[in-house]
Amino acid sequence: MKVSIFTPLLVAFALAACGGKSETSVSTSSATHFIGSTNCSNCHESQYDDWRGSHHELAMQVANETTVLGDFDDAVFDYFGKKTRFITRGDKFFVVTEDAAGLETEYVVAYTFGVTPLQQYLVEFPGGRMQALPYSWDTRPTADGGKRWFHLYPDEYIGPGDELHWTGRYQNWNYMCAECHSTNLEMRYDSGTDTFATTYSELSVGCEACHGPGSKHVAQAAASVFDSRYGLAMDLGEHTPSRWIMNPISGIAERSDPLTHPPQEAESCGRCHARRGLIATAYEYGKPLADTHLLALLDEHLYFSDGQIKGEVYVYGSFIQSRMYRAGVTCSDCHNPHSGSLRTGVTPSNVCSQCHLPSKFVSTEHSGHSSTDATCVDCHMAARTYMGVDDRRDHSFRIPRPDLHGETSAPNACNNCHADKDAAWASAALETLGVTRRPHYGTAIAAGRQQRTNEVLTPASANKDFPAIARATMLTLLTPPFSEDEMAALRKVLSDPDPLLRIAALRSLRPFPAEIKLSIGSATLSDPVLSVRIQSALVFADVRDLLPLEQTRAFGRAAEEYRAAYTMLSSTPDATVNLGNFELANGNMARAISHFERALKIDPGYAPARLNLVDALRQTQNEARVEELLLQGISLAPGNAALRHALGLALVRTGQTEAGVDELRLASELEPTGQRYVYVLGVALNSLGQQSAALDLLGRAYQKFPADYDIGWALATILRDSGDFERALEVVEQLASDYPDDLNIKALGDWLVAKIK
Repeated sequence: MKVSIFTPLLVAFALAACGGKSETSVSTSSATHFIGSTNCSNCHESQYDDWRGSHHELAMQVANETTVLGDFDDAVFDYFGKKTRFITRGDKFFVVTEDAAGLETEYVVAYTFGVTPLQQYLVEFPGGRMQALPYSWDTRPTADGGKRWFHLYPDEYIGPGDELHWTGRYQNWNYMCAECHSTNLEMRYDSGTDTFATTYSELSVGCEACHGPGSKHVAQAAASVFDSRYGLAMDLGEHTPSRWIMNPISGIAERSDPLTHPPQEAESCGRCHARRGLIATAYEYGKPLADTHLLALLDEHLYFSDGQIKGEVYVYGSFIQSRMYRAGVTCSDCHNPHSGSLRTGVTPSNVCSQCHLPSKFVSTEHSGHSSTDATCVDCHMAARTYMGVDDRRDHSFRIPRPDLHGETSAPNACNNCHADKDAAWASAALETLGVTRRPHYGTAIAAGRQQRTNEVLTPASANKDFPAIARATMLTLLTPPFSEDEMAALRKVLSDPDPLLRIAALRSLRPFPAEIKLSIGSATLSDPVLSVRIQSALVFADVRDLLPLEQTRAFGRAAEEYRAAYTMLSSTPDATVNLGNFELANGNMARAISHFERALKIDPGYAPARLNLVDALRQTQNEARVEELLLQGISLAPGNAALRHALGLALVRTGQTEAGVDELRLASELEPTGQRYVYVLGVALNSLGQQSAALDLLGRAYQKFPADYDIGWALATILRDSGDFERALEVVEQLASDYPDDLNIKALGDWLVAKIK
């Protein structure tokens, strides 16, 4: 799967407020405002000096002869036969490259983006847009393979029209990356004109990016009178009363006081150091991350089954899986919060030794390696390379588990180095070191990704020894129909303290009928966390008229929050489609169609917008327009199985049966893992009197997808209709083992048993 790529911020960032009288003259008004990092230097000289030259300060800079690190001395880069030139004229830097129409065009570089190990460049476009060029400069030393131009997608040609072409919406600075490379960003997107008027108070990640507006703090310093937070919106010194005390028996330090809530510092850093989506129209300092952003779970394209990093996910999602996070470790325990460097210097193992006694852990007895052969991070923070040259370490601080490889197919740190050995060898080697094999959430997630395993996922999701992000992921892997025990588990999770679990439970409940949704209650519409409320609004949209009066009011508020969040993001077709789906669930057909049409205008090749639009139009009986839209989409993407499938259904509905079945068959061939496609094709063949072909198709499909309810049910009922009761009973018995509470399966089984007797 292709993903958009931007230079990440590499370090945690915090600032400890202190006393002292400021020489800066600021307003003493109760309204706070941003004052800029230079004003902080008056009292916080040491912290400011640490920040200077850091990745945060250099996150984005005006392009000039000092900040531009790349070779613009008429350098040429060849990308799949397309030449790009980098030139300098006067004090300006230019790139001559392919534009959105495939024409060679000259662009002036406006800003640099990042500093090491690579630097990207931004170009200003009409409509207030800023786009990131795909050609990056490798800033590493020549001896390490650096000092060269490279393309962020070296293995596949990303040309004009591709959703990831550098001129497109998914390489747009305003939407994709501005929040985390500047301070006090306001995106200010106008969906009516499709333009941005983006603003920020500081062209860097400054002090106030983490602490919030500083005017009140400076005013209190000038008056030598501080409140409990020193006039700052974020209390990032909350962990300072606690101390880490070494336990000489375990060799591991422990907090002097227990952690009673998620550390605010990690929540603050997670704003940018997480794979997440923005949902709050204005960032509120001090709020939980889930109140302003929607965090990605351990999704298959982002994480391996055991939670190790796979896609570009940054740090937060890994860190909150760790035992260290649950023990109270926070970002600045390891990183200097202002420079971003490790607290103990360039040797990572020295950081670990702050809390892990070297006499116990830096030994052959502990790791089976000498300290010169392997360091702490080699085993416990395996690295993956992103953006071609950027090695990033997994922050889940996990013990290698090669024994899980067979069930999860996940890599392990042992075989990363010992590539000539297999996982069984590595597992045996760890056994000799006395490594304890605890139950791991990766086995349940791996099983849930492969087939219907509710009986495994449900108890595992309730295991509080597992991190919340893993438990939430398991809930999203549950597949209906649900047993009474599974429904009870979801109801319980809706009141869990962790918002990730509440969100996941709501996602699982969304497709259920009205009576079930109403039976679980709608208290989540008034949840204190925004991401829970907007997910709840989506769940209860189709039953809004059946809610009690007070909850109807709560739904109205949550619905407006949903609309505000996705309207803010509607420069992209996916956010606009989300708005359309929401209006469709609310019964606002005209609004829904308008959103889907706008999404297609934004990106004609965005298949979900086209599919949702044709589904809405089908409900209005506009079949002619449906067929026209689908044919247009197929002309843009002939190999899109979903479009072919939808066209097949449309043709069948309008009496063009033979052509429709051909399209349904083509869809199932284009997407061999699409259970729905083969199920619909089988039902269509049977309805056309081709019972033998239907049975052959569904029989093979059921062998491939033995836990698929629809395929199994269709196969069983067609076998029954064909008179093959014994084979039908075999399928029903298999279905019953997977869906023991399904009354339809039980009834069909009883009927078949009676017939066979």
